[in-house]
Amino acid sequence: QVQLVESGGGLVQPGGSLRLSCAVSGSIFSINAMGWFRKAPGKEREFVGSISRDGTITYYADAVKGRFTISRDNAKNTVWLQMNSLKPEDTAVYYCAAAQWETPQAMTRNRGMDYWGKGTLVTVSS
Repeated sequence: QVQLVESGGGLVQPGGSLRLSCAVSGSIFSINAMGWFRKAPGKEREFVGSISRDGTITYYADAVKGRFTISRDNAKNTVWLQMNSLKPEDTAVYYCAAAQWETPQAMTRNRGMDYWGKGTLVTVSS
């Protein structure tokens, strides 16, 4: 009963920035942690970042730490992923995920996701 819809993907040059949004609808109170994952062509889906329900705790994959920032505003039913200093290696389909009960730490181990968006493509290229 929760739906996630990503937006904001597109083509960006290396070193550029992009902000992804995830609109959450349905049973909002059923959601605890939120996270972002990505899947590059020919590669396995990987964890990108996650955030606690109150937004005070965040986790990031080493590959994006210092460059990406995850945030949320429950009043707006929205989660964002601000991506800076983008690299060609960041090219992937980015997925928003939600956990009903699990913590954002669980998401770092690819566990706890109950709902997924359909993804938005991010292409980093000149």
